[in-house]
Amino acid sequence: MAHVEVYARPMCGFCFKAKKLLAKKSVDFVEYDIWEEAGRKDEMVERSGGATTVPQIFIDGRPIGGCDELMTLEARGELDKLLETAA
Repeated sequence: MAHVEVYARPMCGFCFKAKKLLAKKSVDFVEYDIWEEAGRKDEMVERSGGATTVPQIFIDGRPIGGCDELMTLEARGELDKLLETAA
C-alpha cells in the first residue's frame, strides 16, 4: 500500500471529506495539522509546488492536489490503482 500524507487544518470540510474517503478505503495516512504544527504550512507549500489551500494530499511523495483532485481520481477509477501500485 502506498504511503499517503494529508496536510489539513481543523474545521475544514474539504479536509474532512478527503480523509473520510481515505478511511472508507481503509487507507492509513499521516495527517499534518498546518495550524498546530510549526512549519507545516511552509513545508506543504514547498512540496506542492505553491498550493496554499488544504487539504494537500501526497501519495508516495507525489503531490495529488486537494479534495477535488482526490475525488476526481476516485470517480475515474484511478485512485485504487494509484494506492496499490505506488512504490
